[in-house]
Amino acid sequence: MLIIGIAGGTGSGKTSVAHSVIDKLGKQNVNLISQDNYYLDHSDLPFAERELINYDHPLAFDDDLLLKHLNQLKLGHKVRSPLYDFANHARSSETVEIDIKPIVIVEGLHVLSNPALREIFDIKVFVDTDPDVRILRRVVRDIHERGRTIQSIHDQYLSTVKPMHDAFIEPSKKYADIIIPEGAHNEVGISLLTIWTEKYINGVGQR
Repeated sequence: MLIIGIAGGTGSGKTSVAHSVIDKLGKQNVNLISQDNYYLDHSDLPFAERELINYDHPLAFDDDLLLKHLNQLKLGHKVRSPLYDFANHARSSETVEIDIKPIVIVEGLHVLSNPALREIFDIKVFVDTDPDVRILRRVVRDIHERGRTIQSIHDQYLSTVKPMHDAFIEPSKKYADIIIPEGAHNEVGISLLTIWTEKYINGVGQR
């Protein structure tokens, strides 16, 4: 099993890069896991308190559970991934089954910030996109997909998103094997990543 980690700032295009690879290799060959679904569960806290949590810090994620699931997949065991409810800032009661496939892509803000996660990845990717583009994408996503207001997005960006990006996400770029500027729009970068994974599917380059 080949495990690929794709990191990058908010709105950088991590998910689009992952889907571009999946489109080329086929859903039957690739599992996609989002680190976002592995936020720590704070459902025991009142909603007002959950709103105040810094969700952009690396410690906001349950990386221990993510690592456990990745190791189980490597051993050939199916896992049930949590799902996160962004509107309520809490882990959903529902889960999703992840079957065994040759390739697993893990995408998220901090997948290269954690040394233990970096160790399990066979290929480490960083999606590097202009900050203006990233924040505009985040505004659109958070309004339409996560039920946020412009004011809440503005406040969160200044208080946690940008400081955490500068402190943790941008520095993690140095650990990447491949840096893809402009995300899925970079056809050369997508092709390089796809060629590498195709070799694995065809039995070349397995470790």
